[in-house]
Amino acid sequence: METEHYLSALKRTMSKRWDCLSMTDLDGDHKYTYADLAREIVKLHVTWRECGIKEGDKIALAGRNCSNWGLLFLAATSYKAVVVSILPDFTAEGIYSLVDHSESVLLYVGPNVKKKIDPSQMKGLKATIFMDEMSIVASDDKFRKAYEGAEAAFQKAYPNGVSLNDVDFPTDNINDLAVINYTSGSTGNPKGVMLSNLNLSGNVDFANHRIPHRPGDKVLSMLPIAHMFGLMYEFLYQVCDGAEVYFLTQAPTPSVLMKAFAQVKPFMILTVPLVIEKIVKKGVLPKISSPMAKIMWKTPILKNIIRGKVKEGLDKTFGGQLRFLIIGGAALNGEVEQVLHDIKFQYCVGYGMTECAPLISYEDWWKYAFHSCGKELEQCRVRIDSENPIAKDGEIQVKGINVMMGYYKNEEATKAVFTKDGWMRTGDLGVLDKEGNIYIHGRSKNMILGPSGQNIYPEELEDKLNSMPCVIESIVVDRDHKLVALVFPDTSKEGQKQLGNRTITELMEENRVIVNRNLPAYSQISEIELVASEFEKTPKRSIKRYLYK
Repeated sequence: METEHYLSALKRTMSKRWDCLSMTDLDGDHKYTYADLAREIVKLHVTWRECGIKEGDKIALAGRNCSNWGLLFLAATSYKAVVVSILPDFTAEGIYSLVDHSESVLLYVGPNVKKKIDPSQMKGLKATIFMDEMSIVASDDKFRKAYEGAEAAFQKAYPNGVSLNDVDFPTDNINDLAVINYTSGSTGNPKGVMLSNLNLSGNVDFANHRIPHRPGDKVLSMLPIAHMFGLMYEFLYQVCDGAEVYFLTQAPTPSVLMKAFAQVKPFMILTVPLVIEKIVKKGVLPKISSPMAKIMWKTPILKNIIRGKVKEGLDKTFGGQLRFLIIGGAALNGEVEQVLHDIKFQYCVGYGMTECAPLISYEDWWKYAFHSCGKELEQCRVRIDSENPIAKDGEIQVKGINVMMGYYKNEEATKAVFTKDGWMRTGDLGVLDKEGNIYIHGRSKNMILGPSGQNIYPEELEDKLNSMPCVIESIVVDRDHKLVALVFPDTSKEGQKQLGNRTITELMEENRVIVNRNLPAYSQISEIELVASEFEKTPKRSIKRYLYK
């Protein structure tokens, strides 16, 4: 079946929802109906033509989540330009390097990036523009004159306003480059992932068919929009199928999120495990950890009552209209997932990566297999590089229309990531059961080789540790062939209650002994070392493992 271009889906939705809200900044100034969106896209196209921007030129976006980021993305891709998405969290030097590496001719920045960069350090740019106000930060006189004259050119070309037919949504470029996505990943070495319109369209097409919207559906954009998970599933697929997108323009702290959930009442939440784990560990586990609650949790009839109340509370926490909770980016803590499973919560764990724009596997929550990360999408195939893919771990490899074109200006890395027969290596290790469910057991680059050649996956040990008292998060490292767990402890009031009369050191030693009881000798933890602050993370909330030894 031929894949529909996502711009075709957007045009169809625009025609149906012309006067309806498409996206807005939560507690912000910008709000766009689909009619507004059409007008502003056409206006940007006129502006870029006046300023000499051509098809295929690179337009870099480095700003926080906001409606104008989304507008610029749609305007650029429908102009047949290439969007270069850069995380605003990068240092100024990092932004200079990526703008130069991508050969971008325009750079649109948000307020935080505007404050920290010096546009003169990026010699290839025609202009740096503040995306909040669409005002020039820096440019030469020729560009500034053309930019300032573009409004008059727009008014002259469209004196009676913009209709849907005035918007150019090309669909003859589905195999062309659309996005260069720079991601920090967990290695500290960003790569420019080249994604085509086909890669984007495959994900949009999948979501439109498998997770269709209802009239009035709303979504909160809180993941970094410069990352593909947030860009695709909190923005692009949503506007292409008619949802209302609310951009969270400030840091997603727990208090900010709770207020936003109550205000937006999203039908879907996409998040990383850390957010859900914090909500469940702080809001649910303390209530069901008493001896009496544990008995009720497993007693027939009573368990239905207590589990029903827990589910009702979680539903309310997320705004009361939630139909889908989709978790991705890392493994979900086992204890937390057990609670979600027990209360029959509407959750699933998906699997993807930037290089697949981003989704590889998914399953509807009512069919989701416990502890898995779903089944391969209809748009791709998955194989396990193992002589026995059901029983023995092997690298997960992917082929399909969602797989990237390669790494920008990096033939060596591109060649290394593909097998000779054209499958993309994910670097993740796992198995595939008879029903097609994928189970991930760790990253191949994180795997520790045991004393007799055994494979030790630190993520599995960390999952057990993170369920122990007073442990917020942990990393297991190899030191002289001994496994040492670095632990960031819980020093809150709840943590103090768990301590009782013990010191934090005594409790951690108890944790170590308990965890080791169920581990083979070669993967037992020899020592727990406390750290004073939370582990440094990527914008996707993955721990930067390479910083810790």
